[in-house]
Amino acid sequence: MTTPHPNEIEKPVELGRFGRHGELEIDKLFRALVKFEGSDLHLKVGSSPIVRVTGSLRPLNRGPIDDEEMARLVLPMFQHDAHRMKIFEEDGGCDFAYSLQIDDKRWRFRVNILQQMGSLGMVARRVNNWIPDFKSLYLPDGLEKLCQFSQGMILLAGVTGSGKSTTIASMLDWVNHNYRKHILTLEDPIEFTFTEDKCLINQREIGNDVKDFQIGMKHAVREDPDVILVGEMRDRETFETAIQAAETGHLVFGTIHASTAPSTIGRILDLFPEGQRSAIRSAMAFNMKAILAQKLLPSIKPGVSRVPAVEIMTFNPIVRKLILECQDEKLVDAIRLGKEEGMQDFTMSLKHLIDIELIDRPTAFEVAPNPEALKMALKGIDVRDPGIL
Repeated sequence: MTTPHPNEIEKPVELGRFGRHGELEIDKLFRALVKFEGSDLHLKVGSSPIVRVTGSLRPLNRGPIDDEEMARLVLPMFQHDAHRMKIFEEDGGCDFAYSLQIDDKRWRFRVNILQQMGSLGMVARRVNNWIPDFKSLYLPDGLEKLCQFSQGMILLAGVTGSGKSTTIASMLDWVNHNYRKHILTLEDPIEFTFTEDKCLINQREIGNDVKDFQIGMKHAVREDPDVILVGEMRDRETFETAIQAAETGHLVFGTIHASTAPSTIGRILDLFPEGQRSAIRSAMAFNMKAILAQKLLPSIKPGVSRVPAVEIMTFNPIVRKLILECQDEKLVDAIRLGKEEGMQDFTMSLKHLIDIELIDRPTAFEVAPNPEALKMALKGIDVRDPGIL
């Protein structure tokens, strides 16, 4: 199916506060986002609505939004939700999930309402209403092995919009289809809703079901979970409670904002004062099972919009030793040496995506952390330093 260009959309018909059949006026824009297969919808006073399609921002073919229309669009989303309105008024922004029936599917959106320069604004991300498996996401082989741990921590690193939540949802759904366990998620907001197969699954939304991640984690260990998802490692307290849960026999998944798997170690340590970092290194070395880092890239394969480049660092004896000895700069070489154990760096991932014709070379070199290493890899030269031991 050919995706229509966003400029083909006609100016939305004014329907007042609510659309047909009692729908909100903003639902027309959510429908446009789905129609154009966009990932995000941006609303800003003074600009036309903008959608992100295959990574690029494109304005819809209609006039700019003024303050009055913006209020009509976003404020009704707070109806019957005094709690979210209070958060918005106190913090100047809030997050929540929104769902809408479009044709025969119910779509979910992760919404952020914000204030900027005295005006309302909104950014919404479209969330698939199904949970894709590893193969359909073009994820590397070996993720099933990571899902088979009975305890420890697995982190997904990446910038906003890199597909972390989708990958974790796919991993949790693999557990759901293969084990009889209790999965407990703490999310802000809930993005994917799971259909129970073999697992019992409870999903708690921060703000609605529990006050914050720290309290949610405190409760979690008393709720007999086997697997815990912590939506995001935002602060010291959340990471401390999550690593303690991993230490006490739970398998903990989480996301963190970091660009690579090795740099995630420093990102976590930055949450703690200097005097606690040695203990945190020890806790990570003995309880972390793997760190994955992702980048979403535009695909050249027909019918595939974007694919992930994935870096995988598992915690084998070499990686644990380097972390304990504060030799984080050598972790990149440890990943290359761990190829036979399922590890891969971004260079290896990009080369693979080029080889199977999912991305082109210009895209790969644009995002490659080490373009020279990628150039040599494409020539069949494996560059790694065996002297890290």
